Amino acid sequence: MNRTILHSDMNCFYASVEMMLNPELQGKAVAVCGSTENRHGIVLAKSEKAKQAGIKTGMVNWEAKRLCPDLILVPPQYEQYLKYSNMAREIYQEYTDLVEPYGMDECFLDVTASQVLYGSGKEIADQIRCRMKNELGLTVSIGISFNKIFAKLGSDMKKPDAITSIEESEWKQKVWPLRVSELLFCGRSTTKKLEQVGIYTIGDLAEMDHDYVNQLLGKNGLMLWSYANGLDDSPVMEKDFVSPMKSVGHGITCTADLKTEEEVWKVILELCQDIGHRLRIHGLKAQGVQIAIRNQELFTRQYQGQLSLPTIVPLEIAKLARELFQRNYDWKEPVRSVTVRAINLVSAKEPEQICLFSDPIRLEKEEKLFLAIEETRRRFGKRAIYPAALMKDLKMPEYRDHGLIMPGVMNR
Repeated sequence: MNRTILHSDMNCFYASVEMMLNPELQGKAVAVCGSTENRHGIVLAKSEKAKQAGIKTGMVNWEAKRLCPDLILVPPQYEQYLKYSNMAREIYQEYTDLVEPYGMDECFLDVTASQVLYGSGKEIADQIRCRMKNELGLTVSIGISFNKIFAKLGSDMKKPDAITSIEESEWKQKVWPLRVSELLFCGRSTTKKLEQVGIYTIGDLAEMDHDYVNQLLGKNGLMLWSYANGLDDSPVMEKDFVSPMKSVGHGITCTADLKTEEEVWKVILELCQDIGHRLRIHGLKAQGVQIAIRNQELFTRQYQGQLSLPTIVPLEIAKLARELFQRNYDWKEPVRSVTVRAINLVSAKEPEQICLFSDPIRLEKEEKLFLAIEETRRRFGKRAIYPAALMKDLKMPEYRDHGLIMPGVMNR
């Protein structure tokens, strides 16, 4: 039996919620932006009218304002976005329990079995579209197809407030003429490599030799080649499915450029406090550390290394992050933002292979100390106890809880 998959994408989600909450913004050029004072001053989302004026996501606030003088800048209200995201999912779940989030504003739905009760995929999509508008005051674009990749492609074809179907009998005519960059997971770098060898459309990629694509792009290329040929059988996961975590990270754009290693160390140490907490909450340990450093010119460099033993201790993670920074960063430019990730995660209950050159007894003591600190923070607040090095001169915004874990998409 052929599957019927929907991909529902809430149009201009952040900006639409803001306009729904404040009717005075309706019909105006609106951009949801980060704080200019805290150097998060970029456009996070924009309304349709702002989009028509040329405003793009990621544009710096002042640049957006210069391009559209009437643009209204509003700060983000993440708690409201989460609230409306959850209400949208409640609507989806009335039609199927196979609802897989893809970010805050998008979901895949498998309505194959639901058609007996609610009609065809097109009829279900139209019911959802109308209910979202009437009950939440938001519009959605919905793609309908026989797999997740093409359903996502369909939702991008017509916006806003639209439904696009890509049937199995006609998908080549609709999909193959599209630019290869339209294919999910075909990023800027991959697109550039493909275009350099004359692959400009999804059809061009589909008709390339399988082995040549493997030689050009490796495993990722073969995945894209399969998608271009309509070969995606990844399931839509159930509503309570939790995607396995592959990393736990925390990053921040600093309120002023970091010009010394000591300043960078304080930021790293602060970020690792949150990482250690989240590892403990999820029952995981890190076997490696990755850092990403963005300089004043907005050029990002990434480095990673392995820990001698898996750990949840923030200090151990921070020390390796500092070592990676000291070993690799050349200080041609001051540091603008820092991200630290715990990678190669394993269950905290998993047996550990002791290394001759590690000190498991010391690490065990550090973990017991960290767990005691965690209990103190649980009872008396996050700042009840913290390293003395973090008491002052932190070039970080006061509100630093930016960690959001979003589920994956192509689960097999």
